[in-house]
Amino acid sequence: MFSSKIPALVLLASAFTVSAPYATMASAADWTSHYTYQAPQLGASSTHPGYSKIIAKVSPSVVGIVGIPTPEAMAEESSSDDSDDGGYGQDKEGIAFGSGVIIASNGWIVTNAHVIDSMQEGAKVITSEANGQSKTYLVKEIYSDTVSDLALIKINATGLKTASFVSGNQKPEVGEQVIAIGTPLSLSLRNSATSGIISGVNRAVDASYSLLQTDAAINPGNSGGPLVNMDGKVIGINTMKYEALGVDNLGFTIPADTVEYIIDQLYEYGEVRRASIGVQLQESEDALIGMPTNDAMTVTEVRSAAAKKAGIKEGDVLYSINGKRVHTTVELNELLKAYAPGQTVKLMMQSGGDIVSRTLKLTQAQPEDLIDSSQADEEASPEQ
Repeated sequence: MFSSKIPALVLLASAFTVSAPYATMASAADWTSHYTYQAPQLGASSTHPGYSKIIAKVSPSVVGIVGIPTPEAMAEESSSDDSDDGGYGQDKEGIAFGSGVIIASNGWIVTNAHVIDSMQEGAKVITSEANGQSKTYLVKEIYSDTVSDLALIKINATGLKTASFVSGNQKPEVGEQVIAIGTPLSLSLRNSATSGIISGVNRAVDASYSLLQTDAAINPGNSGGPLVNMDGKVIGINTMKYEALGVDNLGFTIPADTVEYIIDQLYEYGEVRRASIGVQLQESEDALIGMPTNDAMTVTEVRSAAAKKAGIKEGDVLYSINGKRVHTTVELNELLKAYAPGQTVKLMMQSGGDIVSRTLKLTQAQPEDLIDSSQADEEASPEQ
Protein backbone atom coordinates (compact mmCIF):
# COMPACT_ATOMS: atom_id res chain seq x y z
CA MET A 1 0.00 0.00 0.00
CA PHE A 2 0.98 3.62 -0.36
CA SER A 3 2.45 5.03 2.81
CA SER A 4 1.12 8.18 4.42
CA LYS A 5 4.16 10.03 3.06
CA ILE A 6 3.21 9.38 -0.57
CA PRO A 7 0.99 12.07 -2.17
CA ALA A 8 -2.56 11.31 -3.16
CA LEU A 9 -3.03 9.80 -6.57
CA VAL A 10 -6.02 11.44 -8.17
CA LEU A 11 -8.12 11.00 -11.24
CA LEU A 12 -8.62 14.18 -13.18
CA ALA A 13 -12.43 14.04 -13.29
CA SER A 14 -15.16 12.22 -11.30
CA ALA A 15 -15.35 8.43 -11.25
CA PHE A 16 -19.00 7.51 -10.74
CA THR A 17 -21.49 5.21 -12.46
CA VAL A 18 -23.31 6.77 -15.38
CA SER A 19 -27.00 7.21 -14.68
CA ALA A 20 -28.29 6.96 -18.26
CA PRO A 21 -29.02 3.44 -19.54
CA TYR A 22 -26.79 2.01 -22.23
CA ALA A 23 -28.13 2.49 -25.74
CA THR A 24 -28.13 -0.10 -28.49
CA MET A 25 -24.87 -0.07 -30.38
CA ALA A 26 -24.43 0.19 -34.14
CA SER A 27 -23.51 -2.78 -36.29
CA ALA A 28 -20.00 -4.19 -36.28
CA ALA A 29 -19.63 -3.23 -39.93
CA ASP A 30 -20.40 0.40 -39.02
CA TRP A 31 -17.65 0.31 -36.42
CA THR A 32 -14.93 -1.48 -38.33
CA SER A 33 -15.41 0.64 -41.44
CA HIS A 34 -14.38 3.72 -39.47
CA TYR A 35 -12.19 2.63 -36.57
CA THR A 36 -8.70 1.19 -37.12
CA TYR A 37 -5.42 1.11 -35.26
CA GLN A 38 -2.69 2.13 -37.68
CA ALA A 39 0.81 0.75 -37.29
CA PRO A 40 3.62 3.21 -37.96
CA GLN A 41 5.61 2.75 -41.14
CA LEU A 42 8.83 0.95 -40.40
CA GLY A 43 11.97 2.48 -41.80
CA ALA A 44 10.56 5.99 -41.77
CA SER A 45 12.86 8.89 -40.98
CA SER A 46 13.61 9.33 -37.29
CA THR A 47 13.11 13.07 -37.63
CA HIS A 48 9.72 14.59 -36.85
CA PRO A 49 7.98 17.62 -38.36
CA GLY A 50 8.12 19.67 -35.17
CA TYR A 51 5.71 20.17 -32.32
CA SER A 52 3.50 22.69 -34.11
CA LYS A 53 2.82 20.40 -37.06
CA ILE A 54 2.17 17.39 -34.81
CA ILE A 55 -0.28 19.39 -32.67
CA ALA A 56 -1.99 20.74 -35.80
CA LYS A 57 -2.34 17.17 -37.07
CA VAL A 58 -3.84 15.73 -33.88
CA SER A 59 -5.90 18.64 -32.47
CA PRO A 60 -8.88 18.22 -34.84
CA SER A 61 -9.38 14.76 -33.32
CA VAL A 62 -9.40 16.01 -29.71
CA VAL A 63 -12.68 17.16 -28.14
CA GLY A 64 -13.89 18.73 -24.94
CA ILE A 65 -16.65 16.99 -22.97
CA VAL A 66 -18.87 19.08 -20.68
CA GLY A 67 -21.87 18.39 -18.46
CA ILE A 68 -23.70 19.00 -15.21
CA PRO A 69 -22.02 17.04 -12.39
CA THR A 70 -23.93 14.19 -10.79
CA PRO A 71 -24.91 14.69 -7.13
CA GLU A 72 -22.19 12.21 -6.17
CA ALA A 73 -19.58 14.21 -8.09
CA MET A 74 -20.65 17.45 -6.44
CA ALA A 75 -20.50 15.81 -3.01
CA GLU A 76 -16.99 14.55 -3.76
CA GLU A 77 -15.99 18.04 -4.87
CA SER A 78 -17.20 19.68 -1.68
CA SER A 79 -15.55 17.08 0.58
CA SER A 80 -12.16 17.00 -1.16
CA ASP A 81 -9.12 18.41 0.62
CA ASP A 82 -7.72 19.35 -2.79
CA SER A 83 -10.81 21.22 -4.06
CA ASP A 84 -8.99 24.56 -4.26
CA ASP A 85 -6.48 23.33 -6.81
CA GLY A 86 -8.98 22.66 -9.57
CA GLY A 87 -8.29 18.93 -9.39
CA TYR A 88 -11.91 18.01 -9.92
CA GLY A 89 -12.30 18.86 -13.59
CA GLN A 90 -14.96 21.43 -12.71
CA ASP A 91 -14.83 25.13 -13.49
CA LYS A 92 -15.78 27.99 -11.19
CA GLU A 93 -19.41 27.65 -12.27
CA GLY A 94 -19.48 24.02 -11.13
CA ILE A 95 -19.56 22.56 -14.65
CA ALA A 96 -17.77 19.22 -15.08
CA PHE A 97 -15.51 18.81 -18.07
CA GLY A 98 -12.88 16.57 -19.59
CA SER A 99 -11.37 15.53 -22.91
CA GLY A 100 -11.86 12.84 -25.53
CA VAL A 101 -10.39 11.47 -28.76
CA ILE A 102 -12.35 10.88 -31.97
CA ILE A 103 -11.77 7.32 -33.16
CA ALA A 104 -14.42 7.07 -35.90
CA SER A 105 -15.55 9.71 -38.37
CA ASN A 106 -19.21 8.95 -37.63
CA GLY A 107 -18.98 10.15 -34.03
CA TRP A 108 -17.39 7.49 -31.82
CA ILE A 109 -15.15 8.99 -29.14
CA VAL A 110 -12.98 7.41 -26.44
CA THR A 111 -12.58 9.12 -23.07
CA ASN A 112 -12.11 8.18 -19.42
CA ALA A 113 -14.94 6.47 -17.58
CA HIS A 114 -14.49 8.91 -14.70
CA VAL A 115 -15.10 11.84 -17.09
CA ILE A 116 -18.45 10.76 -18.50
CA ASP A 117 -19.59 9.01 -15.33
CA SER A 118 -19.28 12.26 -13.36
CA MET A 119 -21.86 13.94 -15.59
CA GLN A 120 -25.64 13.78 -15.61
CA GLU A 121 -27.55 12.74 -18.73
CA GLY A 122 -27.26 15.42 -21.39
CA ALA A 123 -23.46 15.73 -21.55
CA LYS A 124 -22.12 17.49 -24.63
CA VAL A 125 -19.07 17.19 -26.86
CA ILE A 126 -17.32 20.28 -28.22
CA THR A 127 -15.20 19.70 -31.29
CA SER A 128 -11.93 21.50 -31.87
CA GLU A 129 -11.71 24.84 -33.64
CA ALA A 130 -8.93 23.17 -35.62
CA ASN A 131 -11.73 21.46 -37.56
CA GLY A 132 -12.51 24.85 -39.08
CA GLN A 133 -15.41 25.64 -36.78
CA SER A 134 -16.07 24.36 -33.27
CA LYS A 135 -19.44 22.60 -32.92
CA THR A 136 -21.39 21.20 -29.98
CA TYR A 137 -23.08 17.79 -30.02
CA LEU A 138 -25.23 15.93 -27.50
CA VAL A 139 -23.84 12.62 -26.25
CA LYS A 140 -26.28 9.98 -27.49
CA GLU A 141 -24.72 6.71 -26.32
CA ILE A 142 -22.46 5.80 -23.39
CA TYR A 143 -20.50 2.61 -22.68
CA SER A 144 -18.40 2.91 -19.55
CA ASP A 145 -15.89 0.54 -17.94
CA THR A 146 -14.75 1.75 -14.53
CA VAL A 147 -12.17 -1.03 -14.06
CA SER A 148 -10.03 0.25 -16.95
CA ASP A 149 -11.26 3.86 -16.57
CA LEU A 150 -12.20 3.93 -20.26
CA ALA A 151 -15.49 4.81 -21.92
CA LEU A 152 -16.88 4.89 -25.42
CA ILE A 153 -19.39 7.62 -26.30
CA LYS A 154 -21.30 8.44 -29.50
CA ILE A 155 -22.46 11.71 -31.03
CA ASN A 156 -24.54 12.16 -34.18
CA ALA A 157 -21.91 13.54 -36.52
CA THR A 158 -20.24 12.69 -39.80
CA GLY A 159 -16.97 13.56 -41.45
CA LEU A 160 -15.01 13.94 -38.22
CA LYS A 161 -11.25 13.66 -38.32
CA THR A 162 -10.06 10.58 -36.49
CA ALA A 163 -6.87 10.10 -34.52
CA SER A 164 -4.35 7.42 -35.44
CA PHE A 165 -3.24 5.08 -32.67
CA VAL A 166 0.02 3.19 -32.52
CA SER A 167 -0.14 -0.51 -33.11
CA GLY A 168 -0.94 -2.49 -29.98
CA ASN A 169 2.40 -4.28 -30.20
CA GLN A 170 4.45 -1.08 -30.49
CA LYS A 171 5.68 -0.33 -26.98
CA PRO A 172 6.66 3.24 -26.01
CA GLU A 173 10.18 3.62 -24.65
CA VAL A 174 11.42 5.54 -21.64
CA GLY A 175 12.79 8.88 -22.82
CA GLU A 176 10.56 9.03 -25.90
CA GLN A 177 9.23 12.54 -26.54
CA VAL A 178 5.46 12.99 -26.19
CA ILE A 179 2.74 15.64 -26.34
CA ALA A 180 -0.45 15.75 -24.26
CA ILE A 181 -3.51 17.55 -25.64
CA GLY A 182 -6.71 18.28 -23.72
CA THR A 183 -8.89 20.70 -21.78
CA PRO A 184 -7.06 21.67 -18.56
CA LEU A 185 -8.83 23.69 -15.85
CA SER A 186 -11.32 25.49 -18.11
CA LEU A 187 -13.25 24.96 -21.33
CA SER A 188 -11.71 28.18 -22.57
CA LEU A 189 -8.35 26.34 -22.54
CA ARG A 190 -9.46 23.33 -24.57
CA ASN A 191 -6.94 21.79 -26.96
CA SER A 192 -4.04 22.99 -24.86
CA ALA A 193 -0.81 21.13 -25.56
CA THR A 194 2.05 20.25 -23.21
CA SER A 195 5.22 18.30 -23.92
CA GLY A 196 7.55 15.95 -22.13
CA ILE A 197 8.88 12.42 -22.26
CA ILE A 198 7.82 8.93 -21.26
CA SER A 199 9.15 8.75 -17.71
CA GLY A 200 8.35 5.09 -17.12
CA VAL A 201 6.46 2.10 -18.48
CA ASN A 202 4.56 -0.78 -16.91
CA ARG A 203 3.58 1.30 -13.90
CA ALA A 204 1.15 -0.35 -11.47
CA VAL A 205 -0.40 2.60 -9.64
CA ASP A 206 -3.99 2.43 -8.41
CA ALA A 207 -5.08 0.77 -11.65
CA SER A 208 -5.99 -2.72 -12.80
CA TYR A 209 -3.71 -2.55 -15.84
CA SER A 210 -0.21 -1.24 -16.50
CA LEU A 211 0.12 2.50 -17.15
CA LEU A 212 2.64 4.76 -18.84
CA GLN A 213 4.22 7.52 -16.75
CA THR A 214 4.94 10.94 -18.28
CA ASP A 215 6.30 14.28 -17.14
CA ALA A 216 4.18 16.16 -19.69
CA ALA A 217 1.86 18.41 -17.70
CA ILE A 218 -1.42 16.55 -17.07
CA ASN A 219 -3.93 18.81 -15.34
CA PRO A 220 -7.58 18.47 -14.25
CA GLY A 221 -9.63 18.30 -17.43
CA ASN A 222 -6.89 16.53 -19.41
CA SER A 223 -8.54 13.23 -18.51
CA GLY A 224 -9.61 11.36 -21.62
CA GLY A 225 -7.26 13.30 -23.89
CA PRO A 226 -4.41 11.76 -25.88
CA LEU A 227 -0.73 11.34 -25.22
CA VAL A 228 0.89 11.54 -28.67
CA ASN A 229 4.29 10.48 -29.99
CA MET A 230 6.47 12.34 -32.48
CA ASP A 231 4.78 10.54 -35.38
CA GLY A 232 1.51 12.18 -34.36
CA LYS A 233 0.03 8.88 -33.20
CA VAL A 234 -1.82 8.34 -29.94
CA ILE A 235 0.12 6.12 -27.55
CA GLY A 236 -2.41 6.35 -24.72
CA ILE A 237 -5.32 8.09 -22.98
CA ASN A 238 -4.41 10.34 -20.04
CA THR A 239 -6.08 9.29 -16.80
CA MET A 240 -4.51 10.45 -13.50
CA LYS A 241 -1.61 12.11 -11.70
CA TYR A 242 0.01 12.43 -8.31
CA GLU A 243 -0.99 15.68 -6.70
CA ALA A 244 0.60 17.18 -3.60
CA LEU A 245 2.81 20.04 -2.50
CA GLY A 246 6.31 19.45 -3.80
CA VAL A 247 5.27 16.84 -6.39
CA ASP A 248 5.76 17.78 -10.03
CA ASN A 249 4.88 16.16 -13.34
CA LEU A 250 3.85 12.67 -12.27
CA GLY A 251 1.09 11.86 -14.74
CA PHE A 252 -0.20 8.52 -16.00
CA THR A 253 -1.65 7.29 -19.27
CA ILE A 254 -3.58 4.18 -20.32
CA PRO A 255 -1.52 2.51 -23.10
CA ALA A 256 -2.92 2.05 -26.60
CA ASP A 257 -3.04 -1.75 -26.37
CA THR A 258 -5.35 -1.55 -23.34
CA VAL A 259 -7.44 1.10 -25.09
CA GLU A 260 -7.81 -1.17 -28.12
CA TYR A 261 -8.74 -4.17 -25.96
CA ILE A 262 -11.39 -2.28 -23.99
CA ILE A 263 -12.94 -0.42 -26.94
CA ASP A 264 -13.25 -3.58 -29.02
CA GLN A 265 -15.04 -5.27 -26.11
CA LEU A 266 -17.36 -2.31 -25.50
CA TYR A 267 -18.24 -2.12 -29.15
CA GLU A 268 -18.93 -5.83 -29.53
CA TYR A 269 -20.74 -6.49 -26.24
CA GLY A 270 -21.58 -3.12 -24.68
CA GLU A 271 -19.45 -4.27 -21.73
CA VAL A 272 -16.04 -5.79 -21.10
CA ARG A 273 -16.08 -9.58 -20.80
CA ARG A 274 -12.83 -10.33 -19.07
CA ALA A 275 -11.37 -13.71 -18.33
CA SER A 276 -10.71 -14.66 -14.71
CA ILE A 277 -9.03 -17.60 -12.99
CA GLY A 278 -11.70 -17.33 -10.29
CA VAL A 279 -9.50 -16.81 -7.25
CA GLN A 280 -8.37 -13.94 -5.06
CA LEU A 281 -4.60 -13.60 -4.82
CA GLN A 282 -2.26 -11.94 -2.35
CA GLU A 283 0.95 -10.38 -3.62
CA SER A 284 4.22 -10.70 -1.74
CA GLU A 285 5.34 -7.87 0.55
CA ASP A 286 8.07 -6.88 -1.92
CA ALA A 287 5.55 -6.66 -4.75
CA LEU A 288 3.19 -4.56 -2.64
CA ILE A 289 5.80 -1.85 -2.16
CA GLY A 290 7.06 -2.00 -5.74
CA MET A 291 10.30 -3.90 -5.14
CA PRO A 292 11.64 -6.17 -7.91
CA THR A 293 10.63 -9.68 -6.97
CA ASN A 294 10.29 -13.22 -8.24
CA ASP A 295 7.92 -14.10 -5.42
CA ALA A 296 4.70 -15.77 -6.46
CA MET A 297 1.16 -14.86 -5.37
CA THR A 298 -0.83 -16.84 -2.83
CA VAL A 299 -4.47 -17.87 -3.16
CA THR A 300 -6.52 -16.31 -0.35
CA GLU A 301 -9.99 -17.20 -1.65
CA VAL A 302 -11.38 -19.61 -4.23
CA ARG A 303 -14.36 -17.89 -5.84
CA SER A 304 -15.46 -19.80 -8.94
CA ALA A 305 -16.85 -23.30 -9.26
CA ALA A 306 -14.36 -23.88 -12.09
CA ALA A 307 -11.42 -23.08 -9.81
CA LYS A 308 -12.75 -25.44 -7.13
CA LYS A 309 -13.27 -28.14 -9.75
CA ALA A 310 -9.65 -27.69 -10.86
CA GLY A 311 -8.55 -28.51 -7.30
CA ILE A 312 -7.29 -25.06 -6.36
CA LYS A 313 -7.34 -24.38 -2.60
CA GLU A 314 -6.64 -21.49 -0.27
CA GLY A 315 -2.93 -21.30 0.48
CA ASP A 316 -1.90 -22.58 -2.95
CA VAL A 317 0.77 -20.53 -4.73
CA LEU A 318 0.41 -19.45 -8.38
CA TYR A 319 3.58 -19.43 -10.48
CA SER A 320 2.51 -19.27 -14.12
CA ILE A 321 -0.34 -19.40 -16.63
CA ASN A 322 0.36 -21.31 -19.85
CA GLY A 323 4.06 -21.04 -19.06
CA LYS A 324 4.11 -17.27 -18.40
CA ARG A 325 5.17 -16.19 -14.92
CA VAL A 326 3.04 -13.69 -13.00
CA HIS A 327 4.10 -11.94 -9.79
CA THR A 328 1.44 -9.23 -9.37
CA THR A 329 -2.27 -8.84 -10.01
CA VAL A 330 -1.56 -6.20 -12.66
CA GLU A 331 0.70 -8.69 -14.49
CA LEU A 332 -2.08 -11.25 -14.22
CA ASN A 333 -4.69 -8.84 -15.61
CA GLU A 334 -2.37 -7.90 -18.47
CA LEU A 335 -1.80 -11.55 -19.34
CA LEU A 336 -5.53 -12.34 -19.24
CA LYS A 337 -6.27 -9.68 -21.88
CA ALA A 338 -5.21 -12.34 -24.40
CA TYR A 339 -7.93 -14.76 -23.25
CA ALA A 340 -11.71 -14.95 -23.17
CA PRO A 341 -14.09 -16.52 -20.65
CA GLY A 342 -14.59 -20.18 -21.47
CA GLN A 343 -11.04 -20.82 -22.67
CA THR A 344 -8.88 -23.38 -20.88
CA VAL A 345 -5.43 -22.66 -19.46
CA LYS A 346 -2.73 -24.56 -17.57
CA LEU A 347 -1.67 -23.20 -14.19
CA MET A 348 1.60 -24.16 -12.52
CA MET A 349 1.08 -23.97 -8.78
CA GLN A 350 2.43 -25.13 -5.46
CA SER A 351 -0.06 -27.01 -3.36
CA GLY A 352 0.72 -28.77 -0.09
CA GLY A 353 4.44 -28.42 -0.76
CA ASP A 354 4.23 -30.02 -4.23
CA ILE A 355 4.52 -28.37 -7.65
CA VAL A 356 1.36 -29.25 -9.55
CA SER A 357 -0.31 -28.44 -12.86
CA ARG A 358 -3.98 -27.43 -12.83
CA THR A 359 -6.22 -27.31 -15.90
CA LEU A 360 -8.69 -24.48 -15.48
CA LYS A 361 -11.62 -23.17 -17.48
CA LEU A 362 -11.59 -19.37 -17.32
CA THR A 363 -14.74 -17.65 -16.10
CA GLN A 364 -16.04 -14.13 -16.67
CA ALA A 365 -14.41 -11.74 -14.24
CA GLN A 366 -16.29 -9.67 -11.73
CA PRO A 367 -14.93 -6.20 -10.82
CA GLU A 368 -13.57 -7.47 -7.51
CA ASP A 369 -11.51 -10.06 -9.43
CA LEU A 370 -9.53 -7.33 -11.20
CA ILE A 371 -8.91 -4.66 -8.59
CA ASP A 372 -5.63 -5.14 -6.78
CA SER A 373 -6.27 -5.40 -3.05
CA SER A 374 -3.03 -3.50 -2.47
CA GLN A 375 -4.65 -0.45 -4.07
CA ALA A 376 -7.28 -0.04 -1.37
CA ASP A 377 -5.37 2.82 0.20
CA GLU A 378 -7.13 5.83 1.64
CA GLU A 379 -4.38 8.06 0.25
CA ALA A 380 -5.41 7.20 -3.32
CA SER A 381 -8.81 8.82 -3.69
CA PRO A 382 -10.64 9.52 -6.96
CA GLU A 383 -11.37 13.04 -8.02
CA GLN A 384 -13.71 14.43 -10.62
